[in-house]
Amino acid sequence: MLLTDIYANHPDASEAVIDQERHVTYGELRDLVDRWAAVLQQQGVRPGDKVGLFSKNCLEFILTYLAIVRTGGVVVPINFQLVPREVAFIIRDAGIRLLVVRERLPMEEALQEAGCADCRQITFAEIGAAPAGPFAGVPQSPGDNCSIIYTSGTTGRPKGAMLSHINLCSNAADFSTAVPYNASDKVLCLLPMYHCFAWTVCVVSTLLRGGCVVIQSVYNFKTAMRLVKKHGVTVFTGVPAVFRLLCESRDLDSVETVRIFISGAAPLGLDLGRSFALKYGRAVLEGYGLSEASPVVTFNQDGKIRIGSIGVPIPHVAVKIAGPDGKELEPCERGELLVKGPNVMLGYLNRPEATADTVADGWLHTGDVGYIDEDGFVFLVDRLKDLIISSGENVYPREIEEAAVQFEGVAEAAVIGVPDKLRGEAICIYVVPRPGARVDLKALRQYLLGRVAPYKVPREYFLVPELPKTGLGKVRKPELRKRAIEMLSENKLAGRVL
Repeated sequence: MLLTDIYANHPDASEAVIDQERHVTYGELRDLVDRWAAVLQQQGVRPGDKVGLFSKNCLEFILTYLAIVRTGGVVVPINFQLVPREVAFIIRDAGIRLLVVRERLPMEEALQEAGCADCRQITFAEIGAAPAGPFAGVPQSPGDNCSIIYTSGTTGRPKGAMLSHINLCSNAADFSTAVPYNASDKVLCLLPMYHCFAWTVCVVSTLLRGGCVVIQSVYNFKTAMRLVKKHGVTVFTGVPAVFRLLCESRDLDSVETVRIFISGAAPLGLDLGRSFALKYGRAVLEGYGLSEASPVVTFNQDGKIRIGSIGVPIPHVAVKIAGPDGKELEPCERGELLVKGPNVMLGYLNRPEATADTVADGWLHTGDVGYIDEDGFVFLVDRLKDLIISSGENVYPREIEEAAVQFEGVAEAAVIGVPDKLRGEAICIYVVPRPGARVDLKALRQYLLGRVAPYKVPREYFLVPELPKTGLGKVRKPELRKRAIEMLSENKLAGRVL
């Protein structure tokens, strides 16, 4: 199956996309994609060409993505929060010559600095207004690269994960079987479509099953609730912060049409998962994925739910926990989570060594530490790169964070390690209070002493109004680590609460 086959056979009159006041049927979607593909062909897009896509969520994002793929081109969705210098890096790395945008970007200086000043921009409006001749079909294979997703680059320059038609289509089919979706579903897409999670879970899976994508341009909680009510949304996908707001909401009727709640992009947390289930009588289905896996790997499914876990593997995807020697570990033993299946990427663009380090014998090394219990449920412990080694002991920040957010008044917590001559690394915690709450850091330390082993209890405590995050709600720990090192270099007792 090709990605553009996902919407090919649904009834012409069935609703496919709602974007504000615009309602598009499947018949209209097919015609629009072919028209936009014809315009892109006239712009010189040929099979294998990399075409950038820079936009917030909208109907045109979907049309452009599918039209690029329809021409045989390779779509490169770009995070709309990036600054020109960061965008220019991706343009150069991917060899992009055409960038499709909602509004033109001031890229001249950044492109010249990056040495790729020949990249042209074309807007949605220009594509929509251009006269289009007939679309000329091109031969394509399911194994062809059709999309490149750039990773966040929190540990260095971002890498482009090359995904094929098979990767995206099989992942959407397997995910929407596991959950499952159907043709009567209306799926709210409030997460950014440039990210693989929203694209696969909210867009591709919905179109594959003949449902309707309800688009929210930029996340706003009140707007999301209005869209749920107005359109009768049945599948609600969000990040943990959204579900925390739902837990605090008094309007229980706002989501009465929703039959499936899905959380992704960042850990939901045991406390939040239980609170939501208690309030709404339904569990949030938490899963796990990464761009290199298209992205879905595991998910809690109807009848197979364990709050606090990331679920079980979706169909046709295998997982295992391996030790440093690569050997599979026994149930409940901690090690690196490995993934194998038709969803695993083709490799990293222009980075054969990084590809070989990440995919070996068909197994994708995720860099995440976890374990599988006796019933087959997968639990994440932390990122390998976030592991703190203090006085020779392995410390996983997530365990401390989950304990800290159960302390009165704490909304969020982030734990990092900083260099320490005595211990190797010292543990620091950043704490965000709930609105109007006061957090006693000394009392928090005493509380943690009763919840985790003494060597895991942080040495430094920092109160902050908010944590720096990516567009999908992941905490930028390298930034927190840098802040802590700077503060401690000026005052070695900063953050002490003893």
